[in-house]
Amino acid sequence: MSAPFVEIGDGHRLFVRDWGRGSPVLLLAGWGMDSRIWGEVMVALNARGLRTLAYDRRGHGRSTDPGWADTDALADDLARVLSGLDLRGVTLVTHSGAAGEAIRYLAREGSERIARLILVGATGPRMLADGDGGPGLTPDMATVMRARLATDLPGWIEEAIDPFAPGHRAALGAWMAGMVQDTSRRILLDFQDAILSADLRHEAAGLALPVTLIHGDWDVSAPIDLTARAYARLIPGAELVVYGGAAHGVMVTHAARLADDIAERCAA
Repeated sequence: MSAPFVEIGDGHRLFVRDWGRGSPVLLLAGWGMDSRIWGEVMVALNARGLRTLAYDRRGHGRSTDPGWADTDALADDLARVLSGLDLRGVTLVTHSGAAGEAIRYLAREGSERIARLILVGATGPRMLADGDGGPGLTPDMATVMRARLATDLPGWIEEAIDPFAPGHRAALGAWMAGMVQDTSRRILLDFQDAILSADLRHEAAGLALPVTLIHGDWDVSAPIDLTARAYARLIPGAELVVYGGAAHGVMVTHAARLADDIAERCAA
């Protein structure tokens, strides 16, 4: 078992949950969420004999707030967690925007510590439109979104919770909303900018390890045609698993199925 914090420099540190024993599964939460969002999946994986780890990204949860973030810094944080805990043979599971830091880490460091990558509801490989009439957000749409997050985060969350987890119980929605509102606003904005500005197409095409994409076909935060299906075309040998009728928050709406799918890949 590891210490509960990993140092990332300049007096800042990341809070790490480390449960169970067995082959390690490291789970990265998406934008505005912290390690708690993985709780049900982590417990289910522990029951299957797997060690589960999840950390609060900088400015999230119980981690400290350096006051800035970008894809490179987040990839560096991932590297510090992996090396600080000396994790090897890791199944790396990401949700949503965490795909960017994982792919950037692998492009820089290779897969010496990572056995396989599972991208759940991934954003990218490029969220902004190229300007040639192709799919994606326009710069104007991105500017409006950023302004809303800066000035009316509670209103944005209220509108976003139901599309994230349709049919959720009121208590679950309040819990998730509180998680986002407790996150550093500065980090939320920087992380959103990183997600929207990233172009991961070249790095994704260069991945040289087993990759599974798990995605709901009702995902409005990361529409499947723009994201998972684009990754599946780019990543050599990628496996695409589509959850029919599922939205973005599959770790809360489809936790048991997701844990089964992760455990199955760990055993392969």
